[in-house]
Amino acid sequence: MQSADISSTAGAPSLPMNGAWRTIRSYILWQHERGTLHYDIMVTLILIFIFLSPRVINFNDKPRPLNPHPTGILVTSDGAGGLVYQIDGIALTPGNDAVVRAELLQVIEPISGDVSLVKYEAVFDQKGKVQGYRVWVKRKP
Repeated sequence: MQSADISSTAGAPSLPMNGAWRTIRSYILWQHERGTLHYDIMVTLILIFIFLSPRVINFNDKPRPLNPHPTGILVTSDGAGGLVYQIDGIALTPGNDAVVRAELLQVIEPISGDVSLVKYEAVFDQKGKVQGYRVWVKRKP
């Protein structure tokens, strides 16, 4: 009888590929001691990911741009728990009472949050042109 060699290498990965998979597995399972070359490589790969991924991946975590109002706004207390705002006249477009109230709240609410407008009065210059507004508000509970 003849003996046949039945060993086959067709199903097993080649020796260099087996070593590469073993190295990748050891990186994933974090099996290297501190101070070794492989540990330093793992830490370097992590740092590269941390510092370069925000440039490549859009995380959509940018803060909203703060759009400060281009005009001067002065806030003081009215002594009764409310606030008095002095707002430059160029901050608003002239209009009827409802439009002016809406625009005043649009200027004030980003600063103070949810408030209710108690009253306002226009401040005129010597020529009768609106120079600004004095606005009394109360914070909503």
